[in-house]
Amino acid sequence: MLRSLFAGISGLRAHQTMMDVTGNNISNVNTAGYKSSQTVFEDTLNQLLKAPGSPQGGAGGTNPAQIGLGVKLGGITTNFAQGAAQTTGRSTDLMLQGDGFFAVRNGGETLFTRAGAFSFDALGKLVTPEGAVVQGWMATNGVINNNGPITDVQLPMGQLLPPTPTGSGTVGGNLPSGLAVGDSVQSSINMFDNLGKARDVNYRFTKGAGNNWTMTVEEGGAVLGTQALAFNGLGQLTTPASGAVTFTAPWGPVTADISGITQYNGGSTIAALDQNGSPMGSLQAFTLSPDGTVVGVFSNGLKQTLAQVSVTNFTNPPGLEKVGNSMYRSTVNSGNAIPGVAGQGGRGLMASGQLEMSNVDLAQEFTNLIVAQRGFQASTRVITASDEVLNDLVNIRR
Repeated sequence: MLRSLFAGISGLRAHQTMMDVTGNNISNVNTAGYKSSQTVFEDTLNQLLKAPGSPQGGAGGTNPAQIGLGVKLGGITTNFAQGAAQTTGRSTDLMLQGDGFFAVRNGGETLFTRAGAFSFDALGKLVTPEGAVVQGWMATNGVINNNGPITDVQLPMGQLLPPTPTGSGTVGGNLPSGLAVGDSVQSSINMFDNLGKARDVNYRFTKGAGNNWTMTVEEGGAVLGTQALAFNGLGQLTTPASGAVTFTAPWGPVTADISGITQYNGGSTIAALDQNGSPMGSLQAFTLSPDGTVVGVFSNGLKQTLAQVSVTNFTNPPGLEKVGNSMYRSTVNSGNAIPGVAGQGGRGLMASGQLEMSNVDLAQEFTNLIVAQRGFQASTRVITASDEVLNDLVNIRR
């Protein structure tokens, strides 16, 4: 009877733990990035009443006779299955689609999370609601070194993109073959000097005899360069053979690609198509790529890589320790934290403007509640029945 009493007590403890785990799962059904847990039961030691016997002569063997001593909690495992996506519309909300964790610095300790509800603080650092700083790599002149150590991800608000002086350009279109000798057509474009100041550069094409033209490049009334042009009978540019013209601007040499100019009969479509300079730009917004790259959008229309959010993998994610605030800590059985780029080495991709929801299955959890309650109830019946037997034994003398 005493064995049954202790077995019943162990059942109460085990099923109470199952109720605790199930209740915690249900309470976190709407927690972003939460991963549900399950209990695993094992039987305890068994008391050997009769040892097994081997076959002897004409007699057969006998099996052992054992009485179990109850149940124990074998473990509580974490289910890292993917949770559903919830669209939030916030550009700083990040979701991992696949394996891996966001690494965050909480004081002097690095923790890990699947909850990507991030925002920028007053210093431009990407942080969790509790203030832990998201880790990754910062760009140097738009270049990311993924082989370097991870550090705080910080969006440099107010960052300026220095101006780029114009060094090349493109001119294209048609020069009308029927234009009178001495007449000209022209097109202008803004180029930029070393300080980012816009300079109005004019391309003027003057008709010569036959299929010959003279190209003159001017800025502010000053001639920066001239070039003789010649076309064949098919209207194709033959001189210069390279299809390029280099002239000297006040800020340095500029090479214009004119290989796309033709000479056909009809109207003029000549135009300065583009140039590679830009004025100074200030950071206006940012976008996030699926690989975690943060790209800044500047007021001058240019884009530049600013940072990249890292994704950390573990050999055994269920070996991580839950430390609250939807965070995990590495342990001796989780394996080493291996930071890397999203989408590489088995790591999941990122999505901006979305959050991963809890992977708790309410139908399964409610079923577990019933199973745990019935297991607890059955264990109490064992204790009650054992108590009644003991009571009858005490009263046997009456």
